[in-house]
Amino acid sequence: MRQNPAETLRRVLPKIREVLHVAGVEMQLTAAVSFLTVLQEESVSIHTYSHSFLHIILQHLEHRDAGVSNAWLETLLAVIEALPKETIRHEILNPLVSKAQLSQTLQSRLVSCKIMGKLANKFEAHIIKREILPLVKSLCQDVEYEVRTCMCRQLEHIARGIGTELTKTVVLPELVELARDEGSSVRLAAFETLVNLLDMFDADDRSQTVLPLVKSFCEKSFKADESILLSLSFHLGKLCNGLYGIFTPEQHLRFLEFYKKLSTLGLQQENGHNDNQLQLQTLEQEKKYISVRKNCAYNFPAMIVFVDPKNFHLELYSIFFCLCHDPEVPVRYTMAISFYEVAKLLNSGVYTIHKELVTLLQDESLEVLDALVGHLPEILELMTNGGENNGSESKLLSIPDLIPALTTAEQRAATSLKWRTHEKLLQKYACLPHIISSDQIYYRFLHRMLTIILTNNVLPVQKAAARTLCVYLRYNRKQEQRHEVIQKLIEQLGQGKSYWNRLRFLDTCEFIMELFSKSFFCKYFFLPVLELTHDPVANVRMKLCYLLPKVKSTLKIPTDKHLLQQLELCIRKLLCQEKDKDVLTIVKRTVLELDRMEISVDAFQKRFYENDLLDQEKERQEHLLLEMEQLEKEKQQNEGRSTNINDKMFEKKRRDSKTSSVLTKSITLSVPGSSSGTSAGKEEKKSKLVRSQSFNTQALHPKYSNIDKCPNKSSATGYTSSVSGMGKSCMLSFSDDSFRTHCTGNSGNAAFPSSSSRNLFNSADQKNNGNKESQSRKMSIKNRKSNS
Repeated sequence: MRQNPAETLRRVLPKIREVLHVAGVEMQLTAAVSFLTVLQEESVSIHTYSHSFLHIILQHLEHRDAGVSNAWLETLLAVIEALPKETIRHEILNPLVSKAQLSQTLQSRLVSCKIMGKLANKFEAHIIKREILPLVKSLCQDVEYEVRTCMCRQLEHIARGIGTELTKTVVLPELVELARDEGSSVRLAAFETLVNLLDMFDADDRSQTVLPLVKSFCEKSFKADESILLSLSFHLGKLCNGLYGIFTPEQHLRFLEFYKKLSTLGLQQENGHNDNQLQLQTLEQEKKYISVRKNCAYNFPAMIVFVDPKNFHLELYSIFFCLCHDPEVPVRYTMAISFYEVAKLLNSGVYTIHKELVTLLQDESLEVLDALVGHLPEILELMTNGGENNGSESKLLSIPDLIPALTTAEQRAATSLKWRTHEKLLQKYACLPHIISSDQIYYRFLHRMLTIILTNNVLPVQKAAARTLCVYLRYNRKQEQRHEVIQKLIEQLGQGKSYWNRLRFLDTCEFIMELFSKSFFCKYFFLPVLELTHDPVANVRMKLCYLLPKVKSTLKIPTDKHLLQQLELCIRKLLCQEKDKDVLTIVKRTVLELDRMEISVDAFQKRFYENDLLDQEKERQEHLLLEMEQLEKEKQQNEGRSTNINDKMFEKKRRDSKTSSVLTKSITLSVPGSSSGTSAGKEEKKSKLVRSQSFNTQALHPKYSNIDKCPNKSSATGYTSSVSGMGKSCMLSFSDDSFRTHCTGNSGNAAFPSSSSRNLFNSADQKNNGNKESQSRKMSIKNRKSNS
């Protein structure tokens, strides 16, 4: 058909028509699929297709084998979508009237039900009402429950084809009658169709017709009609939200309690015995209850909407906890899949489910971890940034629990045989720089990525770890740490003993070129890459040759002219010295590609404008990281200085307090002559003023920060001399010349001449003052002796 459709239709198709009457199942299935492929590929026009293929399809719809019949039916339903209305009316709809009669076979009536559901979207409402609805009513009352079930499932398509008015008058009464059918499969089909058509019923129909039916289904699901339990648990979220507007508070609470009961079905215990005599339940019942809890996990986001996210902690948190800790893997797996939806709905209250995130990250089943990892970056971002209205303390406290859980999850994935889960996890961990601090990543994750590159044996896992490591390096905020990682990459990978490590170094360099600016790559990795042109292993040299065009694209002229010369020199050596034929072939091909390349210049060019703009933005961000690091260092230094100054001020106050206590004792022992105490107080105030001016002088000279130790020493010495001078002046004559010399020598610093001179004059004044005080004390003692 693809090469010569006309000849195929003329010579091949008649032979196929003859053979299909006696063909086996395999050939019938192949023919049905082939006819469908011809339609999908539009190998012929739709008119030609209907003329040549449609009759063959209709002839085999009632094949005795159910699988073959369904295959031909699928082909016909696809053909109906493409056929014009007139062809459908004459070739399909008119014969359908006779095929749907009770006198026809069961298979024929079942096929008619499915065809009518498809035709409902192809014709106008009045045609459906006149020609299709009578057949629908007839099939809904068929004697065989299979036919009633099949027709009931097609009522949704028919209702959407005829509109709300006819649905209310024709379809809804049929659904109500089918919901009370004796066949459980018919009741199940009626219930599911009612749920799917909720949006087509008005408030009166929902409250007067649908709600009573749903209530009866819920009541019977635990008693007489357990067959509907699975479907009810699966559609409960849609049902609750569809009927939300007509619920009274009591009904709202009733449906919520019903959901809670389903969520713990098979797990509840009363008085030491399992509920509903679960000890005697069969394996089929256990599987059913597991499926019910799994469906409840599937509907959990819908139930959050039903109760309002504000009421989550009060109404649903206990159920959320139970489902996340369910003993069965399928239930926890479903919760892991829906975890992101739950986090989005909770928004500012997302911090309440942090413990469950940690639990699922540490789950014993890797299937659960794999399901959770799919949206892990979005979940972690919501966890750290979602609680704006709840303060930052709860978010900051939650992170320490999160990091051990993330490392445990990675280690469990690494020790398993499911390398795809490990690869996926490593790829998602690239989001961590936006979640946790640079130091936390450096100490807990970055070195682990390097270890995986060096020790893991799975190539996709190694590449995922390499790319994530490059992302961590990209957002690292300490230059010392970045240099350490770069050095390890070059030494352990680029210069590693294993050729496998050297190949991974080239992979890492590709990620470096993708994530970093051109200047960054040229500064740290350009020359180590070129060194691999002398590698003893041909595979390494071959991979390097494939990488050389990308390497050359990182150069800018004239800034990197010397690097370009190095590149050209290495290529010439490869051309002259390469002995491996395969590598030499690739070298020659690479040389031609390099010759055709144009190197960008420092200034912007039109053809490279977008790339240059992107590279400039990367370079700007890299410079910004360096500036931020410098600012942080300066801030830490300033904080350190302020701490030292505060310590010195505290020590000064402590010593001043001691000095004042000594002064008080000496004054009480001396003769009541207040002149010496007053002069001492004045000198103390004067010395404090001098010291405060000395500290201010230090603060006003940042350019001498490299010799901080000297001014600190001089100021401390001046301070000590003044205090000791005040303390001893009341008791003895101050004549320690050696101390004065020591003070003068220490304070003779060029940075603070004013401070040192003030300290010298201050100590001299204190000495003179002390001599006067001692003389006055001697005179008072003499007077006492003479009086006595």
